[in-house]
Amino acid sequence: MPNPSGSEISRRQLLQRAAALAVLAGPAAGVLSACAGGGGGATGPTGTKSATNPFGVAEDAPLDVVIFDGGFGQDYAKYDINLYKKAFPKANAAFKATQKISDTLQPRFANGTPPDVIDDSGDNQIKPGTLVNSSALTDLQPLLDAPSYDDPNVKVKDTLLPGVLDVGTYDGKVYLLNYGYTVYGLWYNAKVFREKNWTPPKTWNDFKTLAPQIKAAGIAPWVHAGKYPYYMGVPIMDWVGKLGGDQVLIDIDNLKPNAWRVDAVKASLNAVLEMVHNGWVLPGAEGMTHIESQQAFLDGKAAFLPCGSWLENEMRKTTPAGTELTLLPMPDLTDKDAKPYGTLRAEAGEPFIVPAKAKNQAGGLEFLRIMLSKDAAKNFAQATSSLSIVKGSADSVTNSTALTSVNKAAAAAGDNLLHYRSVTDWYPTMINEWEAATGELMAGRFTADQWIDKVQAAADKVAADSSIQKYHRDK
Repeated sequence: MPNPSGSEISRRQLLQRAAALAVLAGPAAGVLSACAGGGGGATGPTGTKSATNPFGVAEDAPLDVVIFDGGFGQDYAKYDINLYKKAFPKANAAFKATQKISDTLQPRFANGTPPDVIDDSGDNQIKPGTLVNSSALTDLQPLLDAPSYDDPNVKVKDTLLPGVLDVGTYDGKVYLLNYGYTVYGLWYNAKVFREKNWTPPKTWNDFKTLAPQIKAAGIAPWVHAGKYPYYMGVPIMDWVGKLGGDQVLIDIDNLKPNAWRVDAVKASLNAVLEMVHNGWVLPGAEGMTHIESQQAFLDGKAAFLPCGSWLENEMRKTTPAGTELTLLPMPDLTDKDAKPYGTLRAEAGEPFIVPAKAKNQAGGLEFLRIMLSKDAAKNFAQATSSLSIVKGSADSVTNSTALTSVNKAAAAAGDNLLHYRSVTDWYPTMINEWEAATGELMAGRFTADQWIDKVQAAADKVAADSSIQKYHRDK
């Protein structure tokens, strides 16, 4: 999951964040190139290959795993490490957790000593596009073609939900295993809505009718993580896709000229500005971290929060008793939306990678194979109240209103899903400008046209830069 970890955020802070991302897009790429590998051949010690050891893991080879210490917590990783130790009792297998993936691991990449497995997530992740372009990752096709942990007659790839490999695929090769199946939308407390006799909105007009009632009750209709504009960028892009249809998002990802200068983009931005100008956003949200905005929502200071399905687990320790976390799909923006109500952005997230220079590359692949077992997937759902990409991972979990609502929304959406890549992982410099523009929009300092101009200019710059590898998608 792309989940990052108050005073009012300033233009200077946004520019500092822009500079940080620019480092990853520029000099970091050079640093990573020092450890670039082909991503194909095995590295490190090897053992004898067999049906139960398809990668030939050396039974006493150490395993070094680093995970992002975020919304999913650490309990699932402890469980998975123990499963690995059971399979390889002579191995010294251990994991470390950090919120500073890039700060912690970039030097190790530069020195040619990266971990064997990395959960490259969080606001301080090493951007996947940078890693791919530097040939720093292992091609995961051997993992996908290997026998599954539970049934040697079934390949790993056949145990996964449809489409979950798309996000980790670059030019036909899978380099990222996005383990969590994340559903995005608006969160509300069903208990509060029931007590107030409020009906969750299905359309933007419904929302505009409800918002003044919510505000009159002393509650802000909306809160977001202003310090990390990605969180607000998601509903903006969801509305763009809902109103304009899949092709609009495809054109944006493919850097088609003037792809951002379409009616669907402007309509989405104007809806957001209507919230800002009507005072429907919680005061102070502009400077809030994701944790602060989520806590404000849980404390009843705001009625709606845009966030992914990791919310419950990330805030478990500070969620007031009796809270009924419930996910709502983004409301229809107009009565002429290209995609129906219930359309969701739902896709695999929380990218796990095996570096090309991993000392125990075979062990890294085997660890991922273990994570994709029924045992590990079921435990992940129980421990995190979240879905994994393994089919049926949450079938036995029924004690969470949040996960129940996520399952219900995902089932109702069916194939009506939204995807976009250019501003999530493909182009770091473009992501930077998209986030900066969104921060300015939510602060009331940008008009819709200014937002469009800034983001379109960023897209044009990427398109014109021959040093940046380009990606393409048709669906």
